[in-house]
Amino acid sequence: MLPFKIGRNDPCWCGSGKKYKLCHMGMDEKLRELKRMGEIVPKRKMIKTPEQIDGIRKAGVLNTAILDMVGEHIHAGMSTEEINTLVHEYTIAHGGIPAPLNYEGFPKSVCTSINDVICHGIPSPDEILKEGDIINVDVTTILDGYYADASRMFCIGEVSPEAKKLVEDTKKAVDMALPYLKPWGHLGDIGAVISNFAYSEGYSVVEEIGGHGVGIQFHEDPYVCHIGEFDTGMVLVPGMVFTIEPMINAGGEDFYQDEENGWTIYTMDGSLSAQWEYTVAITEDGYEILTH
Repeated sequence: MLPFKIGRNDPCWCGSGKKYKLCHMGMDEKLRELKRMGEIVPKRKMIKTPEQIDGIRKAGVLNTAILDMVGEHIHAGMSTEEINTLVHEYTIAHGGIPAPLNYEGFPKSVCTSINDVICHGIPSPDEILKEGDIINVDVTTILDGYYADASRMFCIGEVSPEAKKLVEDTKKAVDMALPYLKPWGHLGDIGAVISNFAYSEGYSVVEEIGGHGVGIQFHEDPYVCHIGEFDTGMVLVPGMVFTIEPMINAGGEDFYQDEENGWTIYTMDGSLSAQWEYTVAITEDGYEILTH
């Protein structure tokens, strides 16, 4: 956990300017003890400073505003390319950078995943939203070097009862996990709450694709699985920032990747899939939602 020895009166490793004994020394001692007890503890690079969290928070304000804007404009008859244009232009106009654009070759500024698309749908002028569709719009924004990441589901016009329930239940699953975001809890608690609820409603949960650390880079450690067991996995500590973004399928959990574009993930059985994503920070007494 500690790569070098810091004196009690030395400046804290986090860059706060405070003496180590008045900043992270107590937390480091507790993490060392937990590690000796066999717990999985986060590395220092996973723990954001207050300054970094403030930067992520500001990026999150813009990211949330972008999703609000999409919600005001999305409608049947528009193409997913039009959504991409809205997101791109709004982001740039407000001083941000759309993180997905050119990320590992991704060609657009936002992901748009319709019906049986689990994630990474690529906007296209040929893909037209129609009455009854459900769509996930996944926005990640860079502002002043900091990243914020969130997605929402949108129902286009009147959707089937099955689709509406899936969308609502997926958001409910995320919200149910929030009370378990607390210092000295475990990452496994998140997956346990989400998967237990999803299974009880007859859904499946995608295990191989999940949440992730975020803030300084687009994707950081830790990996956040949405299937888990209580009191297992990495210990949560103040300063950790990550996404919760379960992908819940009405049918089976199996999926396949589009071989042509190399990005888009579909349910194997053609069943509907839904996803909601929040970026959250672990605080001294609980959690803060930075964008949703």
